[in-house]
Amino acid sequence: MKICSACLLGIKCRYDGRGKPNKKVIDSSQEDILIPVCPEQLGGLLTPRESAERIGKKIFTKSGKDVTRSFRKGAERALKIAQIFNIREAILKQGSPSCGCGMIYDGSFSRKLIKGDGIMTELFRNNGIKIISEENL
Repeated sequence: MKICSACLLGIKCRYDGRGKPNKKVIDSSQEDILIPVCPEQLGGLLTPRESAERIGKKIFTKSGKDVTRSFRKGAERALKIAQIFNIREAILKQGSPSCGCGMIYDGSFSRKLIKGDGIMTELFRNNGIKIISEENL
């Protein structure tokens, strides 16, 4: 059993109201139970919503609104789900300010990637959950 970024299973929860179905992730759901989570929605943000990127320890929308609190709240709720089910591994969406693992957008809203992790990824790693991006599946 694994936690999975809900958008990778095609659930329409991304900031733009779309999913981001990934064939490898969907195929892996035939072999393993995947529990879909969207930390942004768990943190109380609406779908669709303004895009957001991480700058240091904070997350801001494109218009400059600080949404760090909602992202942290969602990450904490996702961790609680993982703990309830004793999850030790997660498949997360690369680039996301929540789920990004190894690479995230740089905060300039220019689609430039830099080394870094999303808020949920950091929280999961700090609690012993192994992270796999959809690109490394």
